Amino acid sequence: MSSAGVLAIPIREDSGLLSPVFSREFNESIHIYVALSGSMVPMRVLKSESIESVKLRIKSYKGFVAKDQKLVCKGRELARSNSLVRDYGVEDGNVLHLVIRLSDLQTINVKTSCGEEFAFEVKRNCDVGYVKRRIADKNRKLADVDEQEVLCDGEELEDQRLINDISKHNDAVIHLFVRKSAKIRATPREKSFELSVVASQLNDVRKFDEEIIQQTPEKDVLLEPIIVNQKVELSSAVLDMLKSTAEGLDSGHCPIRSSEGTGGAYLMQDATGNKHVSVFKPIDEEPMAANNPRGLPLSENGEGLKKGTSVGEGAFREVAAYVLDHPKAGRRSFSGEDIGFAGVPPTVMAKCLHTGFNHRESLSVKIGSLQTFMENHGSCEDMGPSSFPVEEVHKISVFDIRLANADRHAGNILVGKDKDGKTILIPIDHGYCLPKSFEDCTFDWLYWPQARKPYSPDTVEYIKSLDAEEDIALLKFHGWDLPQDCARTLRISTMLLKKGVERGLTPVDIGNIMCRETLNEESLIEEIVQEAEDSVLPCTSEGAFLESVSQIMDRRLREIAK
Repeated sequence: MSSAGVLAIPIREDSGLLSPVFSREFNESIHIYVALSGSMVPMRVLKSESIESVKLRIKSYKGFVAKDQKLVCKGRELARSNSLVRDYGVEDGNVLHLVIRLSDLQTINVKTSCGEEFAFEVKRNCDVGYVKRRIADKNRKLADVDEQEVLCDGEELEDQRLINDISKHNDAVIHLFVRKSAKIRATPREKSFELSVVASQLNDVRKFDEEIIQQTPEKDVLLEPIIVNQKVELSSAVLDMLKSTAEGLDSGHCPIRSSEGTGGAYLMQDATGNKHVSVFKPIDEEPMAANNPRGLPLSENGEGLKKGTSVGEGAFREVAAYVLDHPKAGRRSFSGEDIGFAGVPPTVMAKCLHTGFNHRESLSVKIGSLQTFMENHGSCEDMGPSSFPVEEVHKISVFDIRLANADRHAGNILVGKDKDGKTILIPIDHGYCLPKSFEDCTFDWLYWPQARKPYSPDTVEYIKSLDAEEDIALLKFHGWDLPQDCARTLRISTMLLKKGVERGLTPVDIGNIMCRETLNEESLIEEIVQEAEDSVLPCTSEGAFLESVSQIMDRRLREIAK
């Protein structure tokens, strides 16, 4: 379905979203539809209403907090909460696709056959067997987990079933009914056995199979790295990740689809099934791609959720982010270090075959990015920024400015500890870096106090060592010939970063040059690029154009210094 929507859905005046309490400017109100999990809810909004206001009304009706909501209209994420509905060009009859970022915890509401009720929370990657043990702890009458039957919507759940799989419709609470099952007891009688069936308290009639069907691990699996240039040597961390992930698949452990994000992202397990070792993001499950599992429509023009990006290139950008995150000691191939300056987790392009991925038609091999799963204590979104070390915030600012990241928010910076117990920040989700334009660049760290402090001498030296031409050549060596517009973005953003630190600018100073203050007001870097384009002839070489950008940038930076 097109994001422009279809007006065949009747508007119900009793809808919780349809009639907000306002009477002013009624003539500028429009009817839209909020789409979630296959359902459509009509909604009336004002063109002058903020995106935050729309999210708050969705919260009041659906219960999803505003920060966990992502709204997509006509192929673009409505990412700026302070922007207005009209700023994004939302029109009468449009469909807003709602994607929910679910918590890693799932609330379980249990009702027993005895009439008791209680609730508790479990992680979404836990299975029903674990839930049974929690139920046994809560209720002595159900202390024997082998006697428990757990049902959801009338369906009996097997012990191996994952909670994430049960919560198909983004339910805030899973309601389970638990009863005692019939129990078979064998009592020895001389040389034979007497078989008796002990019924439950509800005298449930059960049918027992004469055969025990044992499930064997899925053997139709595949995992291989994709190496375009045979001269590329994978780091030891990447090789270890590939080995552990392959062992998990061979042991029968299915990929677990993450509740985060707008595309398909799968947590891959090790051989024991007790540890996540990597995250796989298939190209065909990216937002607005053919097999996207979140219900987003296909992109009509091939553009991604962020301006200047293309559907199907997210995995390349994820790998590029790791390749270009050079360690302080130099290029990874020379320094031998696995982790770079910003701490992007080891990432590689891979192909993987498994039934656990989202296959709308026949089973096929998936191509995507495979990234090391990093142990963490949550994201920056879960805690205040005041406790973050200055150097950790600065390293991410350098990375985001250099790669013109169009999707840096607090939710995709993980908080962890190094071997010495020191707090570290781990940047993830780089499918929208290296865009063709600067229009959607956004950095949440701009509002953190650390961004107002100057870069340290070590960080300045690292920035001085960066070379955009070497980076473009390095990506080509790894198999990605960076599109010309994206290469231009990398050259200009690297230029700005280096010129900025030469003048003693702080991260917030440089970041504000790159990011728009409002949705429809161009940033300073966009103005510089536009002025350079207007000052050169159409057939001007890229080198001459960049020289014009450099001169205009110098002038504008001098004006800022005054």
